[in-house]
Amino acid sequence: MKKITKAVFPVAGLGTRFLPATKASPKEMLPVVDKPLIQYAVEEAVAAGITELIFITGRNKRSIEDHFDKAYELESELEAANKQKLLNVVHSILPKEVSCIFIRQSQALGLGHAVLCAKPVVGDEPFAVLLADDLLCGDVSITRQMVNVYEKHQCSILGIETVAPEETSSYGVVDAVPESDDLLEVKGMVEKPKPEEAPSNLAVVGRYVLTPRIFDCLEHVQPGKGGEIQLTDGISALMKYEKVKAYRYKGKRYDCGSKLGFMQANVELGLQHPEIAASFKDYLKTLKL
Repeated sequence: MKKITKAVFPVAGLGTRFLPATKASPKEMLPVVDKPLIQYAVEEAVAAGITELIFITGRNKRSIEDHFDKAYELESELEAANKQKLLNVVHSILPKEVSCIFIRQSQALGLGHAVLCAKPVVGDEPFAVLLADDLLCGDVSITRQMVNVYEKHQCSILGIETVAPEETSSYGVVDAVPESDDLLEVKGMVEKPKPEEAPSNLAVVGRYVLTPRIFDCLEHVQPGKGGEIQLTDGISALMKYEKVKAYRYKGKRYDCGSKLGFMQANVELGLQHPEIAASFKDYLKTLKL
């Protein structure tokens, strides 16, 4: 059985919902308290045993590469100033055993195309896909949970959660048959259905564990609007050859692709941060809401 050691991070999106903040800076570098979104996703993957991080990037994304690169000048200055605590923070961004690979997606042709860009590096191995917009927190890394499910069932796994019926038009929604409390077999998928047309209110969030056959399926998917290749269509094609299961992960999700979800993440994770939690809580109590 091949172990999952590779994770793909599609980070080429423009982040238009956060303009003007994302005009010159990647949305994945927006900070939640004191860490950028992409670092939360990377830490989740590393906690799942991932050692190869594959970033599918685009223009204006160099700061993501810089963030995970060694910063000689910064480290030298911190060391000279005897700021060991801050130096440890910088060193902890990426463990030594983890490597980064950056692949340029020359055109924004959809999530499926972004995943397909990783084929030369992933090859014939199973792999995880993490969308940094979705900040997921759990006692056990959500990707670790999904890798555990994959290792047991040896098929592609989709992370899902229950959403309000009126929200189905914002997600890929599964038609699935329950196998247990937290695992379902997927029979079909619909991308952003109207509430009255949705097969369920089980939405796919930004976490996937996929078998390498997904690449063949994505290569043969009929491009949709704007020439985009949708990952949902690739997974639907994959189901003709292999089982696909949906996993109801144990944890909490913040939709940091929206302004509200981003602010909620900052407030709730701020209230858990060891440096500021107490004083931040006291401050919030002073607000007249």
